[in-house]
Amino acid sequence: MAESLPPALHPPVAVALAKLVKTFPGPNALPGGLWAEPKWDGFRTTAFNDGGKVTLWSRQGKELTRILPDAAVALAEQLPPGVVLDGEAVIWNRDRLDFDALQQRMVTSRAALPAVANELPASFVAFDILAVAGQDTRGVPFTGRRQLLEELARDWAPPLHLSPITRDMDLAKTWLRDLPATGIEGLVFKGSQPYEAARIWLKLKHKDLWDVVCAAVIGSLDQPQAIIAGLPIGGELKIVGRSTVLTAKAGRELARHLHPAGPGHPWPEEISESSLNRFSKDKGPVRLTLIEPVVVEVSADVAWSGTSFRHPVTWKRVRPELDPAEVRLPPELNNRHR
Repeated sequence: MAESLPPALHPPVAVALAKLVKTFPGPNALPGGLWAEPKWDGFRTTAFNDGGKVTLWSRQGKELTRILPDAAVALAEQLPPGVVLDGEAVIWNRDRLDFDALQQRMVTSRAALPAVANELPASFVAFDILAVAGQDTRGVPFTGRRQLLEELARDWAPPLHLSPITRDMDLAKTWLRDLPATGIEGLVFKGSQPYEAARIWLKLKHKDLWDVVCAAVIGSLDQPQAIIAGLPIGGELKIVGRSTVLTAKAGRELARHLHPAGPGHPWPEEISESSLNRFSKDKGPVRLTLIEPVVVEVSADVAWSGTSFRHPVTWKRVRPELDPAEVRLPPELNNRHR
């Protein structure tokens, strides 16, 4: 008889989360020491095999089985009943992760989805195990869960993958340096804790510095609250994102270099919040204070859609010595969309 799941693990199930840190954590940052693994750029996904029926669910509790039929089929073939995995659904496009391809599946019709999946198939990368043989494993320390997961994954074949992990922090630092070229967002750190639906892990994102054109701010000229970043795309200065909220000190420094926009400014005075942040729940309008363009250095993670940063950038400094007309779309960003 196929193993069924315990009632507490009927989908959807709340998942463990990670707290963002700005620097590499010390060895005692989490109980039992540190394990590091890549932070995948995909859809956080839990996979359930309940008595032979496989379903996939998002972190927000939405079923993803329909939009990830290729991953679901592979899991049904290789995952025994009574198992729940925590992991990430990802799509590789050549040698990079393609988050936009995943998002495209959300709006692809059922009839068109097989062709889309055939062109860019999805993979499932497992990094934790919540149940095995119908038994809840969330109370088992991480080392024990990892051992169970490695045993289960021994004979897996693509598109199922086991996320790599290391206790060697020197190796982890090379991952943080080198893996973002493939679309990996950074690192996740885990201790020996049992699994629970709280921020029990840590995450460190890879950041790069870029020069962007600030041609508008949120707030006033003398008290800017955030910058609106632009880059030349297709021969036009396009809005590519916004910054996080500026500190009072940063706002004062930036304000010294701001001047009202002259005629012929390429941007509107009002845009939607979703155009700045696709993940925002606020869909209302955002008023922009248009300015004469000035170059600003920002820090941004690797999440680039091809036309915008998916997450807010961080203001670093104003670069008044640079000519906004000479700012170019960095080739590294251009390559990330290919």
